[in-house]
Amino acid sequence: MKSPAETAKGEFRVLCLSEADVVHLLDPRALLDGLAEGFIALSSGTVQVPARPAITVPGKGFSLAMPAWADGMNIMVKVVNVFEGNLALGLPSHLALITLFDPATGALVCVMDGTCITGVRTAASAVLSVRELARKDATTATIVGAGVQGREHLRLLPLVRDLAEIRVASLDPEDAERLARHHPRARAVTDLEAAVRTSDVVCLASHSYEPVIERRWVRPGTHVSSVGYAPPRGEMPLDLVRQAALYVETREAFKPPPVGCAELAGLDPQAGIELGEVLSGRKPGRACDDEITVYKAMGVAIEDMVAAQLVYEEAKARGVGHHLAI
Repeated sequence: MKSPAETAKGEFRVLCLSEADVVHLLDPRALLDGLAEGFIALSSGTVQVPARPAITVPGKGFSLAMPAWADGMNIMVKVVNVFEGNLALGLPSHLALITLFDPATGALVCVMDGTCITGVRTAASAVLSVRELARKDATTATIVGAGVQGREHLRLLPLVRDLAEIRVASLDPEDAERLARHHPRARAVTDLEAAVRTSDVVCLASHSYEPVIERRWVRPGTHVSSVGYAPPRGEMPLDLVRQAALYVETREAFKPPPVGCAELAGLDPQAGIELGEVLSGRKPGRACDDEITVYKAMGVAIEDMVAAQLVYEEAKARGVGHHLAI
């Protein structure tokens, strides 16, 4: 064995996966099942998800580092940069990069684009809540927002419920029309109140700094999910959060932003049930057909870890990607 002074890292062959590779390799059904397992592990305390440090660039955006690890997985670190002005430059507002490290040695094994994963895993978390909490006979859904999250919700919702109609609403009716063309059972709507009042599932997927619906629009038995992040208020009406059965990814969501959700500020963390607790059978899900259930997502690194692991394993099995010497 060489001494530490004689030991050099040498050249590592690191698998690199582009955005196109990730889109091609990530199976949405496998992601939903993987997230379910991940949330169970998260609630049982067998996953390490440290607090995410943030860097703020005044007037531009912020950068978050999101690490996670669980036994049997690679160590995952995602860096996501949220710069709203990017849209005017023809770039996504969220740009992300994911790195995977061998848990046996700490060596870098993979670098992949994380922008696609950030979008799809966020929607998948909310759609998993639909799978577990919406009424089994739900046939009508309304998506509020026609951006990346609206697109991913429209793609994933039909995987968990046989929906007769999916309404799409947006501040820009043309955006809603364009998105609705992507699914034969989708249609754009302009009367949001009427759509919500007659929906079994309502998915809030906007970037609104103010509530986009009203509590009185939500009829008994509806499941409402929310993935938008826009403090200090956010897209979800506070009276709905306080009056419904509340579910979260983790009780970290009750902390102040950027770790937690603005809509949950001031609430007792015990007011929320973790989705993993429902999936494991430790806590109840929907109590009756008339109950209103609400799922507020914040986005946790375990979601990125699960998605990235699926992509990495599929890339190795198919021989996709290229290797870079580092």
